[in-house]
Amino acid sequence: MNPLASYLDVALLKPDMTEKEVMEGVELCLPYQPCTFCVRPSDIPLLKPICQQNRIGLCVVLGFPHGCQLTDSKLEEAKLYVRSGVDEIDMVCNVGWVRAGQWKKVKDEISAISSFTRPAGVTLKVIFETCFLTDAEIEKLVEICIEAKADFVKTSTGFNGEGAQDAHVKLMLRTANRKIQVKPSGGIRTPERAKSLIELGATRLGVGYASVPALCGDEKAEEGSGY
Repeated sequence: MNPLASYLDVALLKPDMTEKEVMEGVELCLPYQPCTFCVRPSDIPLLKPICQQNRIGLCVVLGFPHGCQLTDSKLEEAKLYVRSGVDEIDMVCNVGWVRAGQWKKVKDEISAISSFTRPAGVTLKVIFETCFLTDAEIEKLVEICIEAKADFVKTSTGFNGEGAQDAHVKLMLRTANRKIQVKPSGGIRTPERAKSLIELGATRLGVGYASVPALCGDEKAEEGSGY
């Protein structure tokens, strides 16, 4: 197995994907044994047995892609996902609250989810959408996530067009100070790019399924697109 594969959270999140296309993405990536498949909630039943059989983690998105649901709705969804047998949850925070400086709301929401996921042994990653935020907001949000007991902070959903930026990743890592893990996502399509982010200190990488062969050194693979 390519050592890089153990860092990869493989996204199967395009809204128009059919189940057949999801399975084609899974089959493309299975030989490389990624860390997790990150899926839409409706695909949990489809992928759970495959992940169990292949000892690959199953991650589901929550509040995707905008994070503007009611906190109670997010919490109820998180409970459903945990009961469905997922291993990890990638939750989009409410970026509007962040930009408005409504930090208590932000912290209370993340804490509500982590107070359920943490006892259940389910990893919680909080998605920022860093492209919309100032450095000061990113720094404060990392601090909030540490206080609220999330497990990871993540740069973006991967659909904002910017991709993971080194300056944002460095800021998140510096603020995290090893108290929370950092996951860059978006635009990671070559082994060189992936390795550079790992060298900075990232412990997971959010990547599109089409990029996985090239990331894992398959010389016949074409560079992936999307996420």
